[in-house]
Amino acid sequence: MADEDDRAATTGADERLLEQLLAEASAIVPYRLPALADRCARALGLDSATIYLADLQQHLLIPLDEQTDRLPVDSSEAGWAYRTLSPRVHDSRDGVTVWLPMVDGAERLGVLGVRAGVLDGVRLRRCRILARLLAMVVTSKRTYSDWLVARTRTQCMTLPTEMLRAFLPPHSVGRTGALSTAVLEPAYALGGDAFDHSVTRNILHASIFDATGHDLSSGLTTAMVMAGCRNARRSRADLPSTIGTVDQALAEWLPEQSCTGVLCRLDVDTGMLQWCNCGHPPPLLIRNERVLEHALESPPQPPMGLPFRLGPTHREVHQTTLEPGDRVLLYTDGVTEARGEDGKAFGLDRFTDFIIRSSAAGRQPSEVLRLLIHAILERQGNDLSDDATILLVEWHPDTRRSQAASHNTPAVHPARFGTRAPSPGATTSPPRRA
Repeated sequence: MADEDDRAATTGADERLLEQLLAEASAIVPYRLPALADRCARALGLDSATIYLADLQQHLLIPLDEQTDRLPVDSSEAGWAYRTLSPRVHDSRDGVTVWLPMVDGAERLGVLGVRAGVLDGVRLRRCRILARLLAMVVTSKRTYSDWLVARTRTQCMTLPTEMLRAFLPPHSVGRTGALSTAVLEPAYALGGDAFDHSVTRNILHASIFDATGHDLSSGLTTAMVMAGCRNARRSRADLPSTIGTVDQALAEWLPEQSCTGVLCRLDVDTGMLQWCNCGHPPPLLIRNERVLEHALESPPQPPMGLPFRLGPTHREVHQTTLEPGDRVLLYTDGVTEARGEDGKAFGLDRFTDFIIRSSAAGRQPSEVLRLLIHAILERQGNDLSDDATILLVEWHPDTRRSQAASHNTPAVHPARFGTRAPSPGATTSPPRRA
């Protein structure tokens, strides 16, 4: 009886502590999150905890504690945890440091660094719990906190970019069976490129857009296109009706503007992919480490906004059934046309080969795109002449793989650094095409 009373008392104390921490987290001002992280760590029998968020271009891990140094994503133990979505343990004379990825669904936020005198199974589990709790807190605060947003920026942003980024979703979204992840550059001086993705029940929506021009009107055009697509999508419109809504909106409010794009709908349960291409480079289908030639090409259709000037246009929808492991790649022409000092374009073969090789090396899809966009930037001396946007959809109805990707049961790795991605200038064989 005494043992049962002791367990009941312990459970009651734990519940009161959890309730207190959750109440404090929900009401806390964002700039006080570093102190909250420490208090939570001590309450769980740990020494301290530090929150690091990835910067806008995913080069750095920036601590919320302004007195703490930044860490490089590519060459630090914390960066290894971020890149691989796996915990990392470092032993030292002063104790143990555990680096844990902070993830919101499929979106990588940053890492949590936890210090402890010793590490055992119970403390490691508490570290994971703390990382998940603080990830949810950061996500909820980030929607309205300029301080959190500003901490992840390393330079000033143009006004058109500020407007356009207000419409962008997280870089990665998904559910069991499917993932969509995207990147775009130049991060602080966008023109009219954008991506959009969302999950509604068993449907994954994924789109990419490229408005004409590279100024404020271009950003405004893309913002209106995204708003029109979401408005129609949330009213359960099909693809032709969705694009029709956008055509009409542009004709009414921005009659001189147009926007190319590809809109996709993936039934996650069946693998049925539907898409409509509005004057954009065709999507690519990668299957079994091969690019399937012309698999997702379709007859040309005019960009959004033109039909009301050219006359009525019937938007044709195409469909195909994906196979497990298939990847659908959307991109803007700024990716393949990026030119290096030698004057040669990055090119479609180099582009797809990079993705195939990096994926075959076991990298997460979001990490593949991070490395790829950095390679494109490096090739142009970090000065893109046009926006470059990439969106990758992966269908993997293997539940075991889905669970690993969602970081439910991550392995703990000792300190070592990952291998480098293939260099964009290296001599490689062309991607295999079927």
